[in-house]
Amino acid sequence: MPQPIVLASASPHRKTMLEAAGLRIDAVASSIDERAVEQALGKEANDGEILAGVLAEAKAVDVSQSQHEALVIGCDQTLTLEGEIFHKPVDMSEARRNLVRLSGRTHQLNSSVVLALNGQTVWRHTGVARMTMRKLEAGYIGRYLAAAGEAVLGSVGVYQIEGHGVNLFEKIEGDFFTIVGLPLLPLLAELRNRGAIDG
Repeated sequence: MPQPIVLASASPHRKTMLEAAGLRIDAVASSIDERAVEQALGKEANDGEILAGVLAEAKAVDVSQSQHEALVIGCDQTLTLEGEIFHKPVDMSEARRNLVRLSGRTHQLNSSVVLALNGQTVWRHTGVARMTMRKLEAGYIGRYLAAAGEAVLGSVGVYQIEGHGVNLFEKIEGDFFTIVGLPLLPLLAELRNRGAIDG
């Protein structure tokens, strides 16, 4: 019988991505307080790559403690702009402000994925993408938000690159799966190495 695989997330998007790749997984949301973890990191929380990795690991280990013998996948994504960490906007007004700040500039997406087993981290990976947003006029930002709707509140960058959000960009450097929040190719390679999936 194959080793169980559990996604430490309530994100239907990540679960769908994994199932589309042929994985049979369960999803169990982590109960960690992300902002408390961030605060405990102190100055290191200003490094988006470190923060994404720590949050992904915290989620994986948290869920792994109750999912014995299962490989637990923890994920997190951060956005940094010139050393500042962005979080998911709480409302459409904040979404608009964030797009104004990102407009015409290059930001970095840091997507981490961690595997935990019986409460211990056994593997980790962080992918980085650089995203250059074109200069956006205020009127366009309003029309974009109206068309995209409140789904943008679920994204640190106020966009889904696989949908309407691709219109915001003039240049993208990085792996597609890193951009959408789960570095899938390294994860699949590790699961094959462990014999958890066919390979």
